[in-house]
Amino acid sequence: MKRLVAIIIFTLFTSSALFAQVDELQLARQFTTNGELQKALDIYQKLYKQDNEAYFTYYINGLLGLKKFDEAESTAKKMLRKHPADFKYSIALGRVYTQKGDIDKANAVYDDLIKNLPADAGEIANLATQFYQAENTDYAIKIFLQGRKLLNNDKLYTFELIGLYRFKRDKAGLIEEYLNFLPENPAFITQAENTLSAMFEGSADYDLLRSAVLRRIQKDPQQTIYVDLLTWQYLQQKDYDQALNQALAMSRRQNDDGNSIFDLCQTLVSDQAYDTAIRGYEYVIGKGKDQPLYIPAKIELINTKNLLVTSGKYTQADLVGLEKDYTDLLTEFGKTSSTVFAMQRLAKLQAFKLHKLSDAQKLLEEAIGIPDIKANMLASCKLDLGDIYLLNNEPWEATLLYQQVETGYPNTNISQEAKFRDAKLAYYTGDFAWAKGQLDVLKAATSQLIANDALNLSLLISDNLQADTSGNALKMYARADLHIFAEQPEKAIMTLDSIGIKYPDNALNDDILMAKARILIQQKNFTDAIAPLKKIVEDHPFNLWADDAVFMLGDLYENKLNNKEQAKIYYQKIITDYAGSLWINEARKRFRILRGDKPVGDS
Repeated sequence: MKRLVAIIIFTLFTSSALFAQVDELQLARQFTTNGELQKALDIYQKLYKQDNEAYFTYYINGLLGLKKFDEAESTAKKMLRKHPADFKYSIALGRVYTQKGDIDKANAVYDDLIKNLPADAGEIANLATQFYQAENTDYAIKIFLQGRKLLNNDKLYTFELIGLYRFKRDKAGLIEEYLNFLPENPAFITQAENTLSAMFEGSADYDLLRSAVLRRIQKDPQQTIYVDLLTWQYLQQKDYDQALNQALAMSRRQNDDGNSIFDLCQTLVSDQAYDTAIRGYEYVIGKGKDQPLYIPAKIELINTKNLLVTSGKYTQADLVGLEKDYTDLLTEFGKTSSTVFAMQRLAKLQAFKLHKLSDAQKLLEEAIGIPDIKANMLASCKLDLGDIYLLNNEPWEATLLYQQVETGYPNTNISQEAKFRDAKLAYYTGDFAWAKGQLDVLKAATSQLIANDALNLSLLISDNLQADTSGNALKMYARADLHIFAEQPEKAIMTLDSIGIKYPDNALNDDILMAKARILIQQKNFTDAIAPLKKIVEDHPFNLWADDAVFMLGDLYENKLNNKEQAKIYYQKIITDYAGSLWINEARKRFRILRGDKPVGDS
């Protein structure tokens, strides 16, 4: 019984002492936070003397914080004599020497650890971890590398070293580690690319990668992962021709089906490198009709040519050549549910670029009659046919098709698009009251683009009808807007310039400026589009188009005129001056990217 009582008393005493130590430790940490380092050290010293091993690190840190190097050195040596095999005390002694300025002594301690490294993978990892925790990344890396040599296995500790190189921002080390790792682990290439792109800060870093990869390719030219990484490097540098050249060389060497080239071409198209993508698709097509990618490549080739022609300044010969490409495709493969997309694109080319409205209308009427056409494609073709009916001065036929799509696909984006086109038809033809009723419903559309366009058009109608209840000036403006839609810029400009002459008291000044800016952008005359947009911002800062003009200026400077600093100014203006704009989130995102902010979660 007495023994039991003694055990209970001992346990209670021990527990009380332990709780007291915890409280004192928390107090010491608070002193440290408050900058009262001596008070903290007094507590750490007391705890260390009570239980020297448990509180050693706290005590050493306290001594180093007050630069009491001799006492710290003596304490570390004492514990090292007591526990010569415990790495912790050697690392602590090295830290003391480092902070004291005796770098050679510190390195001698650390080098001795490396020299006597045990041939045990776990012990090696443990020692490296202790160096990392002591904020000595360089020696943590040295330990892992020496461990590889000692264990004769250069595949060990890959992820640990990648993490350390990344933490240290050692780009050369990270590159070499990935180049060692990827050949046997190609599934990690996307992770490698994401890590490298997050760390790289400019062309010099990509040049470093290219040099390292080229050295590897010289040693092992059959290793495809190196070519993939080199191709990716060229893409990041926007050296698209070299990216394709590398991929083509590997494809020819392997005599494959061109799948890698086809995939690369899709990336090139998304980066608007259309000329290079066309060269790639032509290579895939050249492998023969019996290859599985022949038809997809043929289709994508024409689509890319379409993008090339319509995204830049083009000649009539360019348009005629593209029309022939589509016609040849339909001749080769027929007009089926699989080629309806080509019929639709050819019809839009004929209607809006070549102004062959009758040919376009006939082609789309044929397209919507093809059996087994997919529902979304059918709806899209009907909407485009409605547009062509409108341009052909058949508004009743147009509205019938728009309403068919709207009712046939309820609660979908394409239904809202149909409703919007029908509202615009009413606006073009001067039925402003009906148009505004439809637009007010669409202001709550799930598509932000449609909601924004509906809001702007609704405000355009209401603002100008308040100033002119007859709506005559607005009708004239709507006709000009229809000419812009039909890509008839000369007629549009003539009509816009006539509004002020015929109706000198109109309220359409900022609207006319925006319309002229849109025409110039449609004509790819981006430099001249700046002036009317700036005039809107300067002369009409609180009117309908002000925030749109500011955002468009930012977009033009960023993506068309390559003036990032000016783009930043206008994106920031949206953020500061137009907080209620629908462009606010996109402007904020673009501004942060241009400013060079790191993505959230990047280290």
